[in-house]
Amino acid sequence: MTTDSTNALPVDASGRPRGPGAPPPPPPPAPAPPPSGTRQTLREIRELVVVLWWRFFDWLAVVSWKKLVLVSVLGLVLAAILKHPNPALMLIIASLIIKVVAGGKRRAELTADAATKRAETEQLERTVLEARMEALQAQIEPHFLFNTLASIDQLILTDPPRASRMQQSLIRYLRSAMPQMRDGRRSTLGQQVDLSSAFLEIMAVRMEGRLQSAVRVPDGLKSAVFPSMMLQTLVENAIKHGLEPVTGGGTIWIIARETDGKAALTVADNGRGFGGHSSGTGVGLKNIRERLKLAYGDGASFTIGPNFPNGVAASIIVPVQAGTPAP
Repeated sequence: MTTDSTNALPVDASGRPRGPGAPPPPPPPAPAPPPSGTRQTLREIRELVVVLWWRFFDWLAVVSWKKLVLVSVLGLVLAAILKHPNPALMLIIASLIIKVVAGGKRRAELTADAATKRAETEQLERTVLEARMEALQAQIEPHFLFNTLASIDQLILTDPPRASRMQQSLIRYLRSAMPQMRDGRRSTLGQQVDLSSAFLEIMAVRMEGRLQSAVRVPDGLKSAVFPSMMLQTLVENAIKHGLEPVTGGGTIWIIARETDGKAALTVADNGRGFGGHSSGTGVGLKNIRERLKLAYGDGASFTIGPNFPNGVAASIIVPVQAGTPAP
């Protein structure tokens, strides 16, 4: 007697017959997940591949066609030596297509990013330098103020008219200095000239007539933006290194003029000159150069040299800009 195979009972995974009411067989076990160390390694490999791809993409964007062709030829030669020319040829063709299609846009993006980072770095350097100059000014001004007050106190007893002149000059100096600290605006050439003129008046009294000064600044230039404390630094240097060592003192000239859209400011004296010392190597003059470079790039300059027939002349040239609120 034969058995109909269509009536045979289903069997389970072990080969035993399973009745109609038997529960379904359990699902096969899921494959074990890879160890955590393996997952971390795969993730690092994937991140490395992404980084290398973008570096290669950026290189394609900025490399010259001549260099790209040279690298491609060398790659084909190396691939021929290794007997794998087809993958190398496909990579070269893909690289050429990428450079043609997306290279220009990516190069522009990279150039813009580099310019932005450079501008941010220069702005940060400028801010740090300006903060350093403000801190230096905060240290110098109290010292100058206390010395001036002490001189006034002494002159009140010995020479009241001179004490009165020094007091009036000090009041003018403070009237010029205080608004520049409060109003948050860029300093102008007129403000810096007023400040230095008052400073010269105080020093003239202290030097007992051994210091004379002359200021020649056109009214049209007084509203031009000019960095703070630079003019006074030049005046202080001229007095300290040029006139004070000379028995008879001398004269300081402050002269400004406009040429080709730029303001040229010169501080000259007829003192002892460089006297064998190297020119323009002081900390104050170094700060002037750094500040001009950060603020104007190649649009400004600072020069210092001998004055005729004796003394020193220092000049600062900056683009003419109208005074506006500081950003």
